[in-house]
Amino acid sequence: MDNDNAIAGDPTALPHLLPPPAEHPATVAEFAALIAGIAEDGSCWRPLVRYDAASRWYHRLLTGPGYEVWLLSWVPGQGSGRHDHGRSSGVCAVLSGALTESAAGRGERVLTPGSMRAFAPGYVHEMVNVSLEPAVSLHVYFPGLTEMRMHPRLAASGRSAGEEPVPRATLTC
Repeated sequence: MDNDNAIAGDPTALPHLLPPPAEHPATVAEFAALIAGIAEDGSCWRPLVRYDAASRWYHRLLTGPGYEVWLLSWVPGQGSGRHDHGRSSGVCAVLSGALTESAAGRGERVLTPGSMRAFAPGYVHEMVNVSLEPAVSLHVYFPGLTEMRMHPRLAASGRSAGEEPVPRATLTC
């Protein structure tokens, strides 16, 4: 025995020396990386996509401890309605096409392939495909989505009818 590997063995072959693998992603960055990895592997999601003229199509693509990943398709004109995701946080990404997001006090934002959006529990927004092409998006919710509360549509002022303005200092999103 003339070297440390001969005495101790290959250190990479000793799993007890390595940190335990994470049970599941735990940060926004890790969930964003999960979505990016799925987005890059079109072979795992493209064959599943369906388009439905009557309503948005959706498919639960993946579940893990405490989270789930959904694949959605949107034909032109389809939207989510103004909603929140209850106690779930999330990350969404556009895989193809374009979606327009509207949120109170934030105006509109167009999401195109590669765009990601992270949101906290209670975040109220609306997503709509205002383009002439279908769109596909990927959404991860943690914890898994158990409710999607609908909210009244925004007036031209950016507030719901009868809603009082909220001082900027108290906004949490």
